[in-house]
Amino acid sequence: MDPEGVAAARTVADEAAERAHVTIRDLHDVSEHRAASRLFDEVWGRDVPVLPTEVIRALDHAGNQVSGAFDGDRLVGATVAFSGIDEDGHLHLHSHITGTTGTGRGVGFALKLHQRAWALERGIDRIVWTFDPLIRRNAYFNLVKLGAHLVGYHLDFYGRLDDELNRGQPTDRGAVTWRLDDPRAIRAVSGHASEPRIDALLTAGATAVLQVGDGQEPLRDEPGSDPLLVQVPEDIETMRQDDPELATRWRMALRGVLGEALGSGYRVAGFCRDGWYVLTQRGLEELRP
Repeated sequence: MDPEGVAAARTVADEAAERAHVTIRDLHDVSEHRAASRLFDEVWGRDVPVLPTEVIRALDHAGNQVSGAFDGDRLVGATVAFSGIDEDGHLHLHSHITGTTGTGRGVGFALKLHQRAWALERGIDRIVWTFDPLIRRNAYFNLVKLGAHLVGYHLDFYGRLDDELNRGQPTDRGAVTWRLDDPRAIRAVSGHASEPRIDALLTAGATAVLQVGDGQEPLRDEPGSDPLLVQVPEDIETMRQDDPELATRWRMALRGVLGEALGSGYRVAGFCRDGWYVLTQRGLEELRP
């Protein structure tokens, strides 16, 4: 990205932090690394550290990204990312973990925009990470608010994890690529994100191959006309606590639909806040309802 684009990315990041009423900066002191480790444990509900202090310390020392969001002197969010190499030899930043305490303030969004500016300032033009594609709000955040792309599906990526968010469930993950200079991403982070119109797509002949039933059960249908529509439940995390068997059925259903579609040439063209993924084998620019 040209210097003006890099400067614009930093301005957008600073404005997001101001709206969230936080100060975001890189963490270099071991006491700050310890605070970030504790914050991650609090968010994930882990007895064993999600990311030990010494690992965060080492990643920072090696020149990777370790950043925190502060409300006054209190750490309320943190993110850790490290550099990686694609199969084609392209350098990227792998965003391993981002967590915030509390909700509704935009701290997570501000941290991601800081991460975007941090990467661009170092000549890195893409960030990759994984997320649970069953969590509707995370899919919306990644694909709509940030303008990233869901490019793959990994079965039981981390194996079984013993924490409050994942306990007893396979850890399937969607692979995300955030192309930082992509016009879609630039529009999204500037507040001009767009969502697909599911009603218009259905009217035009799209097929709902997975949707939420009246009893929150997964309802599957055979693939038909392109595009395919795949819905996820509103709150899978609460479902995991209240009805883990139903939550597991959802994991298997999404694996069998979204996972198989991505593996057979479909791409995710969009997502909407009602929980619908839109998948197509056509050019993404053809889907504009």
